[in-house]
Amino acid sequence: MSRTAERLTRILSMIPYVIANPGATVDEVCERFGYSRAQLIADLDLVFVCGLPGYGPGELMVAYVEDDEVVVDMAEYFSRPLRLNPAEALGLLAAGMALTSVGQAPPALERAVEKLSRALLPDVDDALSVELGAAPQIVDLLRRAARDGNVVDLVYTALSTDETTERAVEPAAVFSSMGNWYLTAHCRRAGDERVFRVDRIRQATMREETFDPPEAVQPHVRYTPSPDDVQAVIRLGEKARWVSDYYPVEEIDNDGTIRFSAPDEMVIARLLLRLGADAQLQQGEEVAAAVARLRKAILQRYE
Repeated sequence: MSRTAERLTRILSMIPYVIANPGATVDEVCERFGYSRAQLIADLDLVFVCGLPGYGPGELMVAYVEDDEVVVDMAEYFSRPLRLNPAEALGLLAAGMALTSVGQAPPALERAVEKLSRALLPDVDDALSVELGAAPQIVDLLRRAARDGNVVDLVYTALSTDETTERAVEPAAVFSSMGNWYLTAHCRRAGDERVFRVDRIRQATMREETFDPPEAVQPHVRYTPSPDDVQAVIRLGEKARWVSDYYPVEEIDNDGTIRFSAPDEMVIARLLLRLGADAQLQQGEEVAAAVARLRKAILQRYE
């Protein structure tokens, strides 16, 4: 899940809660939804005067903090159950069936798909079939390891560095996203959770050694910074604020200042050239040198 999707999910969970619990305090909402105070204020500012088509005063919600109390008003539609039209319901069913077909649906989603299918297509069996492409053979091994809690030895070639390493991992979840298969696992070599692209796994061997699987994992593609990464502090202008939602960055200040980590300084340098005057590099000598080299190379081509 991207940062934008995570933020939207949290907003859509927070608003109905505040409506259903008048008088909810900032501390209560922050603790329940994992907010910092600054993040909560930013999300309330984001949804302020959002609303339904027509966009008159009666359709726009109000969201703010008053006397340490979180207030969401003019948003009663969030307090009612969602009613889908036939096209929306069919699209939702197809999406659920897609996850089921690749084994990514948790039991609750499988039950929901079954109930929705009976409601939409009560008199027709197999009226809708959704099957995604077959998963690589190695996916079955990784799924069994995640299900049974078996340690797996991997030979893995990193996409960013093209370095091939051997590592023991504790698989947590196997999932597909944007046409690729991924493994979320605790990597003993790194001492932390990592996401591996399945097509970059050269070899996988399941051990008899077991571990205690985590209770719940939210699988999504993300980048985990390493101590050896190149870091840069960048101040984003208004037109470049999308970087904070698209990339896994650390937000330093509400003025758009972020800390960006990458395995190679050229990754950050290329982004800065793309952003142009909408971003300023504030710290990062290696990145500044890489930007200078890129600019020189581009100018030479034009000459």
